[in-house]
Amino acid sequence: MSGFAVLAVDDVPPALDDLCRLLRAAPEVDEVVGAGDPISALRMIQNGRFDAVFLDISMPGLDGLELAALLAKLSEPPAIVFVTAYEQHAVAAFGVGAVDYLLKPVRAERLSDALARITRMRPTAAAAGPAEPPSPPTPDAMAALPVEQAGRTRYVRRGEVRFVEAHGDYVRLHAMSGVHVVRMPISRLEEYWEPAGFLRVHRSFLVSLDAVRELRSDSVGGLLAHTELGDVPVSRRHARELRDRLLAAAKRGQLDWRS
Repeated sequence: MSGFAVLAVDDVPPALDDLCRLLRAAPEVDEVVGAGDPISALRMIQNGRFDAVFLDISMPGLDGLELAALLAKLSEPPAIVFVTAYEQHAVAAFGVGAVDYLLKPVRAERLSDALARITRMRPTAAAAGPAEPPSPPTPDAMAALPVEQAGRTRYVRRGEVRFVEAHGDYVRLHAMSGVHVVRMPISRLEEYWEPAGFLRVHRSFLVSLDAVRELRSDSVGGLLAHTELGDVPVSRRHARELRDRLLAAAKRGQLDWRS
């Protein structure tokens, strides 16, 4: 299989030059073309075939998210990788089908990861063997948890819960119906709820991927997953997996990005 034809788009010339240099040095890439504005990029895409577009977000006239939305309507859209200095745009980028999201300054190893993702997306049907049958579904576990309140037991459905906070051997379920305390280690709840779309993003927090509305930076440069019931801290070691899972969920159409 031949290498990629890649279009790099950035309105800042030094940044565009750096990105083109990194792409040309990558063994997966055969051709690199640079565009200094989104309108020129759109014309180039209409006149040629690119396997991937590496795209800045903050640009005058037509920003990167708007350009990506236009490209998604093509009969054979290129893979989109966003390259930006602003981490808070990540969720919106996933929502328009981005393959990856690179923060400036781009490191060669992260660029290599993005190119590997694009490689896995390229058609390989002719080389692949017969498809394996799908795995049988696993039974749902702990779809609702019993909560003791004033001598009465009520059940909190998993779908109500936006995030979970650990407190020793207990967890606090932050749900639309309020905060509910359940005696259970967060590690056990993670085991049961992870297949249903909950992700461990911090040693003390699980978050529902469907509840994440955007990613934000806090006052000291840390990452927060914003939900309608509050912000959830995301540790550095879990940030990559969170972005990957959000991307996968968005591509399956499982997230409502308009909320």
